[in-house]
Amino acid sequence: MPLKDRLINMIELDGPMSVSMYMQTCLHDPKEGYYATRPGLGRDFLTAPEISQLFGEMIGLWVVNEWEAMWRPHPFTLVEPGPGRATMMMDALRAMKMTRAGRECLNSMQLYLVEPSLSLRAEQATKLAEHTPQFVSHVDALPDQATILIANEFLDCLPARQFVKRGKTWHEKRISAHGNELVWGIDSIQAAKLPNPPEDQNEFEYQTGLETFIESLDAYVDNGLRLRALVIDYGTDDKPPTDTLRAYLEGKQVDPLLAPGASDLTVDVDFAELVRLSKNFGLTAYGPKTQGDFLLAIGAEARMKQLIEENPDRADEIYARALRLVDPKDMGTRFKVMCFSSKGLSPPAGFE
Repeated sequence: MPLKDRLINMIELDGPMSVSMYMQTCLHDPKEGYYATRPGLGRDFLTAPEISQLFGEMIGLWVVNEWEAMWRPHPFTLVEPGPGRATMMMDALRAMKMTRAGRECLNSMQLYLVEPSLSLRAEQATKLAEHTPQFVSHVDALPDQATILIANEFLDCLPARQFVKRGKTWHEKRISAHGNELVWGIDSIQAAKLPNPPEDQNEFEYQTGLETFIESLDAYVDNGLRLRALVIDYGTDDKPPTDTLRAYLEGKQVDPLLAPGASDLTVDVDFAELVRLSKNFGLTAYGPKTQGDFLLAIGAEARMKQLIEENPDRADEIYARALRLVDPKDMGTRFKVMCFSSKGLSPPAGFE
């Protein structure tokens, strides 16, 4: 039975479905969920590593710098949740080989990938075979040792609940069914136990998985382990997102209810909430700052010039692709960067 029909059956049996449950099912259903089949990886959307090798290379050099700032732990875990086609990690590891410190870092590294999809695991294992990646399904399953985590466009896929205010009361948005179609609706019952509702907004969106993610990072601090966790994603840093649920199919934005399981679903990340959560736990947070500012601060321009010198016949292409990463009109300000760290370490590169 197609996923859309199964969703309609679930709604008919249990009532209207929350947006978070809809996202969870569409993305992670084991048979027809988007990440189970991943039909559009590299087609429905493009991430920064696929736009320019510069992105992954700068991340790799950042890892080496932070490994040294963490007093060169041996061994240590380098982990990426949601690595996709492993493009960023391949570029990062290649860049790490370029320096003596980078090669020493690689000798201490144990590579872990947080990837529930078996088909993607197979592709990642092949591409990263030289570094013998280990696979886990959750961040909580990583080994207890010093860790550097890189999460690029990972948090935007965490399911979100959506709320709207009617008069003075908050109600949760729901997805219902009308005949053979999925439709939007609003719960008639007042929403209970709202997570930090904004006073000056009539709508807001909340990803419950953000707290779970921060709590997982905090476990390193509680266990006395050294940690750097770099988060790169699109989102807001001044107020909670409103209705940002979007779907992408074959490079075009479509109705989120149009093709459940076949389209990628994503929402904006609430970076202000990440700051608030980090204060509630034992983490030191840096940022958020824009992706453009971060990449330029860690030497992206110098690396771009080096690439152009090495590949003069591709100069225009290299420049144009690098520009997309830092240009305020493109990804430069839309994407934000944060770093979460255990205490007692110097500020991470790019956040001094």
